[in-house]
Amino acid sequence: MANGDRQAGRGYAPAGKDTGLVKSKGTARLPILEGEALPLGTRKPGWLKVRSPGGHNYLRLKQMMRGLNLHSVCEEAGCPNMGECWESGTATFLILGDVCTRACKYCAIAHGMPTELDRDEPRRVAEAAVVLRLHHVVITSVNRDELPDGGAGIFAETIRLCRETRPGMSIEVLIPDFKGDEAALRVVVAARPDILNHNLETVERLYPWARPGGRYWRSISFLGAAKRIDPDMLTKSGIILGLGETREEIRQALADLRRAAVDIVTLGQYLRPTVHHAPVARWVTPEEFAEWKRIGELELGFAHVEAGPLVRSSYHAETQARTATAGAAGEISEILEADLPAPTENPAWRQLVQIRPGRATG
Repeated sequence: MANGDRQAGRGYAPAGKDTGLVKSKGTARLPILEGEALPLGTRKPGWLKVRSPGGHNYLRLKQMMRGLNLHSVCEEAGCPNMGECWESGTATFLILGDVCTRACKYCAIAHGMPTELDRDEPRRVAEAAVVLRLHHVVITSVNRDELPDGGAGIFAETIRLCRETRPGMSIEVLIPDFKGDEAALRVVVAARPDILNHNLETVERLYPWARPGGRYWRSISFLGAAKRIDPDMLTKSGIILGLGETREEIRQALADLRRAAVDIVTLGQYLRPTVHHAPVARWVTPEEFAEWKRIGELELGFAHVEAGPLVRSSYHAETQARTATAGAAGEISEILEADLPAPTENPAWRQLVQIRPGRATG
């Protein structure tokens, strides 16, 4: 799809993708943000500016990803820390393809109906980890709601092969909610990642608009269930700020995560990928992020809080994996709200979005 088509509002797809017709993420102005959002084109404050990546390890990893036909969420989601993480020997692989069955209003990854499942992907991820001599690997994925297990088996196989081929590397998985399927969650937990992450992303009030297909309490309780299944495993979640949430709502979301015994939390600034995505409501200052770190660790009891304007789920993930200590199971430990049909289970949805097979380029 040409850039002009995207700007004209005919749909959205990340630059360089060949995914056919991809529908827009929805209205560019969420109803909850009417009158609040920063005007389109507002200059970013200085604390959000980073140097373009280009170091030796960055270029080597990028070439390897292309050679093995692998995707990284660092590139797909436009992470501002890509250069820093890749240079330090940490990478985040995006498995289960690069087309998501959900359309969260803040996410830069293309959405639609995936066409196939690449069962050789786990082997290639493990191979890349060895060749690149990674110290820490993060394995995440798109949502694959059309699969019976949501892709849990591919997650487990990727963990197993990474352990087998590079034993000293720490492994973190950032998983979808698998529609609240505990059997699928158990498959991933049984593979024994060092950290199991599932991002809450936003506060309860904004879920209906920002995260269609997900449910707030499902995500909270999914993490609580993981801790119940294996109390010795570190659990982690993340929230993006700047979508229109209030201070009270942020604190409540953090408190709810602690009730599910989440050990580690990340807080970062939302950055609008395109005009088809939710607008930015405000720029959150470094001082406010520092205050949330203090509240999270000293008042709420998280083992570690990584908070800052440029923080993303994988930022400083290796340090977290090697220094944080897992706590016991929490008050919330049974999966809630597991009855919401996924978008792909609605027959009408299949007629709205058509995806042709494609691969990452550039």
